[in-house]
Amino acid sequence: MTNPSTSPRTPPPDLDPGSAPTAVLEGLTKHYYKPDGTILVEALRGIDLVIPSGEYCAIMGASGSGKSTLMNLLGCLDRPSSGRYLLDGIDVSELDDTALSRVRGRRIGFVFQAFNLVSELTIVENVEVPLFYQGVPRAERRARAIQRLGLVGLDDRLGHRPNELSGGQQQRVAIARSLVTNPAIIMADEPTGNLDSKTGDAILDIFGQLHAEGMTIIMVTHDSRIADHCQRVVTLEDGRVSTDLAVAGS
Repeated sequence: MTNPSTSPRTPPPDLDPGSAPTAVLEGLTKHYYKPDGTILVEALRGIDLVIPSGEYCAIMGASGSGKSTLMNLLGCLDRPSSGRYLLDGIDVSELDDTALSRVRGRRIGFVFQAFNLVSELTIVENVEVPLFYQGVPRAERRARAIQRLGLVGLDDRLGHRPNELSGGQQQRVAIARSLVTNPAIIMADEPTGNLDSKTGDAILDIFGQLHAEGMTIIMVTHDSRIADHCQRVVTLEDGRVSTDLAVAGS
């Protein structure tokens, strides 16, 4: 990607003893195989990436570049074929399915293009869902859900269902849901893709506020205008990192 608002990225400084980046990828590969065991697709071909705590990073690339595969691995929705992935200091590459699911539920918040809200539930109940699966008591679930909805300006709509809200409001609910578990990282996959530009800008303002408060955010997008809101832009090509740029003024 060529973008006049970006400049070559300086490697992250050494961390203080005892601290750790939110995400560290070392030689990460992902292969898909034919029934006979031969490789069909090399989706990722050795990704080395460090995402410091509190960074706001965009992942970009053309269709087939590997960005969706990388998003799935970062979100613990899939496993690498080889390499290591440390999330918040935990080597998730070595976890069994149960432990991986636990890490995904507690340490990662997801925001998707399609919102993925449950139409039969009110918005406060939607935000409570991740806490329900963690066994959090009902009163605490409700209090935390209301607090997160307040952060996105929807604590006056608690009893509404998704179909009673605009697209932008539904995405705000999705952001509140992603925050309710106090995750280490937010993974946002084309979060403004279903929204008009004005509403999309309002959603980006929320992400900007979260970043300013110290949240680590990784956003997958095809839109360089959206990526300009981020602190760093990593572009993939043919399963490899082709550019890693700091955004000017971030």
